[in-house]
Amino acid sequence: MTSSSPPPRKTVRIGGASGFWGDSMVAAPQLVHGGRLDYLVFDYLAETTMAILAAARARKPELGYATDFVDIAMKPVLAEVKRQGIRVISNAGGIHPQACAAALQSLAESQGIALRIAVVEGDDVSAQMPALRAAGTRDMFTGEALPEKVLSANAYLGATPIAAALAAGADVVITGRCVDSAVTLGALMHAFGWSADDHDRLASGSLAGHIIECGCQATGGLHTDWEDIPDWAHMGYPVVECSADGSFVVTKPEGTGGRILRANVAEQLLYEIGDPGAYLLPDVRCDFRFVEITQQGEDRVHVGPARGSAPTPHYKVSATQLDGFRCAGSMVFIGIDAAKKARRTGEAILERTGEILRAQGQPPFTSTHLEVLGAETLYGPHARTGAAREVMLRIVANHPDKNALAMFAREIAPSGTSWAPGTTSPGGGRPAVSPLVKPFAFLLDKRAVPVAMALDGQRHRVAVAAGTESGHTAPAPQPGARDEPAEPSEDVRLVDLAWARSGDKGDISNIGIVARRPEWLPLLWDRLTPQVVKAYFAHLVHGQVERFYLPGIAAMNLLLHEALDGGGPSSMRMDPLGKGMAQMLLDLPIAVPASVARAARRK
Repeated sequence: MTSSSPPPRKTVRIGGASGFWGDSMVAAPQLVHGGRLDYLVFDYLAETTMAILAAARARKPELGYATDFVDIAMKPVLAEVKRQGIRVISNAGGIHPQACAAALQSLAESQGIALRIAVVEGDDVSAQMPALRAAGTRDMFTGEALPEKVLSANAYLGATPIAAALAAGADVVITGRCVDSAVTLGALMHAFGWSADDHDRLASGSLAGHIIECGCQATGGLHTDWEDIPDWAHMGYPVVECSADGSFVVTKPEGTGGRILRANVAEQLLYEIGDPGAYLLPDVRCDFRFVEITQQGEDRVHVGPARGSAPTPHYKVSATQLDGFRCAGSMVFIGIDAAKKARRTGEAILERTGEILRAQGQPPFTSTHLEVLGAETLYGPHARTGAAREVMLRIVANHPDKNALAMFAREIAPSGTSWAPGTTSPGGGRPAVSPLVKPFAFLLDKRAVPVAMALDGQRHRVAVAAGTESGHTAPAPQPGARDEPAEPSEDVRLVDLAWARSGDKGDISNIGIVARRPEWLPLLWDRLTPQVVKAYFAHLVHGQVERFYLPGIAAMNLLLHEALDGGGPSSMRMDPLGKGMAQMLLDLPIAVPASVARAARRK
């Protein structure tokens, strides 16, 4: 195995070209031609994506990887990537990384390009499932026993094998399931020579990866103050300029749209994390609570180093099983009392199809769900549009028998001529019946997962840090007590006081809240308690609400358990990933002193 030791570097530039499978085709060309990159990284895999890939490979054994990586992203830039010496790292391998590497190799050969492609192996632990089930392993969230049959089971690997592949001279590294930030951390471990026990730097490199792992979410995308973000059509994709001490600057290619703002980067720091003092990754326990983020200039935001400690001895495993079938259909309603007409129509469809199932001697639907889009269904008791005059009904049913759902799909359309006036269809014909793939997760000892990387026909084992059961997380101070001024109070919306962003981890929704002014955080901490948040979302959240404090960026992170109807592909809601939870919470009225209200309204 040959090796290539990089010369000492002051900074390393890494471009994030994909936040999910389906991201824009403009990303890779923009970054390759304008990013002045050392590394180009792609993140394709969410829990829902793994379910989609598992279903795809079940239909065609040669699939199971993110085909966009080869066909859309790399095809137009491969020659330029090779010319510039940009090294590429991607988790596009999904559940079949070897097939992804073969497809990319075929593309390179068709363009006359010599390319050394490494594949990280070991994440597929599906062969261990019978033994794990027999040993009593259970889902880490629900406590359910592991299913007898699975479509896929993949451990979230870390950055160490990626760094090993780069050290061996790979031009491209393709992984299967790894944590999203690992594609960036692996590059930094190799470029700066960080060791497995350099925990503070590993945590900082992981944060750099976390900031850019969702593409344009670091460059103005999803920002609370979205009207301040220019030129959406030409949004810049993120570039991080990383230093050897772990600090980095977030920027983007010159001449592109979007904006690099401290507030937006702070929102992204909080996105889809749990306890910010113990963000657990395969390579390191991260503590992001004291990270400081500062605006360095136009479209340049500096992010200070994070803290880290030894990782846990376990990998998280994301697995999938076939859990029957699902059908989701829709109809549009126009006119007076449109929402009432939609709800009555949905109830009638469910009543009729339920009776048909009984008449045929079939079991009832496993579960059903209906929502009226345009009537603020997700807002529950906080809805304000009861007089909406155009709405869409979304009606969903699950059943173990595909034929039962084919009947359900057929019986939606007759509502257009049978019941409410002003009923029409958005087009597209009958809704499709699709497999219902259910994700589940559990912990697996790292010693049970042999990690390797394959390059030039040779397979090499990669040693991974064993980890420890207990970390060394420093206690975080609570926000200081706030003296209430002797003045009247006024209600303002939370959006006047804070920025926010929300996301998901399974059935948990996280909402990150960043105070617009640091001095307002004690006030927000006093008003926005877990009890208040739980009451506001009582119609959606069925578990506890946790709260964590981040003094470095004057923020808090809220974790809402049992908030997403199972989350991901299991959820029947129109927002299964909790993307709208922060937007709903930002409408919450907060009583504040009149002086704060005046300042907030001038934001």
